[in-house]
Amino acid sequence: MMEREDASLWSPDLNGRNGPLYRGLADAVAAAVRDGVLRAGDKLPPHRVMAARLGVDLTTVTRGYAEAQRLGLLQATVGRGTFVRAEAPLVRQRGRTQALIDMSMNLPPLPADPSLHTMIQQGFARLLREQDLSTLMTYHWDTGSSQERRAGAAWLQPVLGRIEAPRVLVAPGAQSAMLAVVTSLVRPGELMLTEQLTYPGIRAMAAQLGVTLAGVATDGEGFLPEELDRACHDLKPRLIYCTPTIQNPTTATMSMPRRRAVVEVARAHGIPILEDDAYGLFPAQKLPALASLAPELVFYVATTAKTLAPGLRVAYLIAPVSAQADRLTAALRGTAQMSSGLLTGLVTSWILGGEAQAMLDAIRSEARARQSLAASILKGDHIAAHPDGLHLWMGIPPAWQPIEFVAYARRQGLALVTDDVFRVEGRSPRSVRVALGAAATRSDLRQSLEGLQALYGRPVPDAYAEVV
Repeated sequence: MMEREDASLWSPDLNGRNGPLYRGLADAVAAAVRDGVLRAGDKLPPHRVMAARLGVDLTTVTRGYAEAQRLGLLQATVGRGTFVRAEAPLVRQRGRTQALIDMSMNLPPLPADPSLHTMIQQGFARLLREQDLSTLMTYHWDTGSSQERRAGAAWLQPVLGRIEAPRVLVAPGAQSAMLAVVTSLVRPGELMLTEQLTYPGIRAMAAQLGVTLAGVATDGEGFLPEELDRACHDLKPRLIYCTPTIQNPTTATMSMPRRRAVVEVARAHGIPILEDDAYGLFPAQKLPALASLAPELVFYVATTAKTLAPGLRVAYLIAPVSAQADRLTAALRGTAQMSSGLLTGLVTSWILGGEAQAMLDAIRSEARARQSLAASILKGDHIAAHPDGLHLWMGIPPAWQPIEFVAYARRQGLALVTDDVFRVEGRSPRSVRVALGAAATRSDLRQSLEGLQALYGRPVPDAYAEVV
């Protein structure tokens, strides 16, 4: 095995680094610790020696070491020197508020092949060859052309089966589609049912609209039917909102019997369902959407933001067969006006040309690989996961308070989200959501997950958290 170079001989290369030289030196320290060139306890070269090696003045080195110390990488002792901290962050931050690995955002990982950059270039070139630019760039007052609706129906066929294109409405993102449904069915002061832990976007929407949310107890398969039945009977909700597949944040997925039971409860009480199927296309073994089991009852929403890329703000809203699509169209016009002609045209072209499926297949493959990597690093029965999902739901060690755990994790370069963000009501196990898609590479993700696992075997430090 090759011996590691003596840390006292370390001399970073600052060429090509942006910003002031002192900040470049701090970044170089961070990179060296991250890559194992510098390790806990290593003594750095003295200020004057480092200044001579780099050909800079002493003040630059002093400021650079101080910046690295501020980031928690180094500690200095008068008379002894400057050392790499024993608890130096495993994944580095550029500043105290900007994590390099933001595991709080649930993003689909971008695969290397096919290249999204190339797909966008070629897709727009083809779109501009085939369609008139002035048509793409002008206002339009419908919710999708016949071709766009057919493409949406084809894209969702694996979970919905064959549906009539007129039932498909194109919306600029899932949030606007769900807003159209909620404003059409629920008035201020009325009540919606959700899972006890639910998507933060629906919580924010309800708060803005003055709609009351009530949480229904769940297990590893989503809604408990008897609890849903009791809530429907006692609370008389106007709408039921749920995510049946890889629920955010718990990863719960309704089995086929559970889906039938939930639909039967809603049907017995005559209460419509808003099905948020953000992740329904990910599982290798796909389950039918609730909308395919009760097409007369379910308002179905799916988005390309989770299956392809967040910047593609294209969503599909499937109206129940008994509902008037005109009402939802008016709601979409009144809240979002219209979807982007360019983005909708691009996504439609990709669906019809096969590029969208190729991208989805690559993202699914990468998501599975990342879930496998996480399973090999994060051990214990405190973790809930779906093998095809984009996130984990992880219990917090008993010795930690959630805000302490998240603050300390942030100092290690990991941004996490606690259960408070998702809770509608009641008490739940203290947990954090860990998103696996934001890391640029599996190597970056491995480093983050190893840092997270290390927190579980570490006692709560006396001084751990920044003021947050």
